[in-house]
Amino acid sequence: MTDYTPTEMMTVAAARALRNEDICFVGIGQPSAACNLARLTHAPDIVLIYESGTLGTKPRVLPLSIGDGELCETALTTVSVPEMFRYWLQGGRITVGFLGGAQIDRFANLNTTVVGPYDKPKVRLPGGGGAPEIATACGEIFIIMAQGKRSFVDKLDFITSLGHGEGGDHPRRLGVKTKGPTRLMTDLAIFEPDPETKEMMVTSIHPGVTREQIQDNIGWPVRYAPTVAETPAPSAQELEVLRELHARTARAHGNAA
Repeated sequence: MTDYTPTEMMTVAAARALRNEDICFVGIGQPSAACNLARLTHAPDIVLIYESGTLGTKPRVLPLSIGDGELCETALTTVSVPEMFRYWLQGGRITVGFLGGAQIDRFANLNTTVVGPYDKPKVRLPGGGGAPEIATACGEIFIIMAQGKRSFVDKLDFITSLGHGEGGDHPRRLGVKTKGPTRLMTDLAIFEPDPETKEMMVTSIHPGVTREQIQDNIGWPVRYAPTVAETPAPSAQELEVLRELHARTARAHGNAA
């Protein structure tokens, strides 16, 4: 299959990172698309949890927000937000947190707060919500973001969600005991942290993408793993399921062409 978009490649690559046995805390947007694609293909038993308190939800369409009724209607159960965070998240019961952001740096710290100075920002973003807690309390973190110099920056304007901090053992010194970001999926490549420095480095390049394209769309000198793979292209089944999911969502939200 060659008839797919960079966004579809990114979503498929992100979905493949999830395992059938995972308990996953899902962010809205691209993380939700990836997690539900995994549920509808290779990981039917994955447990999806959203910030509003829905456990084991199986949405028929992608939710507009964490408050979308689709999540509650299709969940195994719904608990209060304090229970969600205190018992489920901070209790260490969630294996993967799936996040996105407006900005990311080389150590996978995320900004969803402001672009520009905090007191007089160029853009005020939605904020952290539960992402700061998700970033440090889930067993590991997967991140999905379209790659570009405006979002992949050398220095964040604000650190909303901790990734690997300043690198190395910095999170450990702050008291964080989880793995932090272990995989970053973009529309060009897959990144994973260097075992020692924790700087995100390219481990797989999507079909047809060059190293020059990767460097041109990032705000720091790219590092590559000793062995770099080529990401397998989306299969016919993955594309069919993903496109139908988006089509159902468009019809449900009144956006169908």
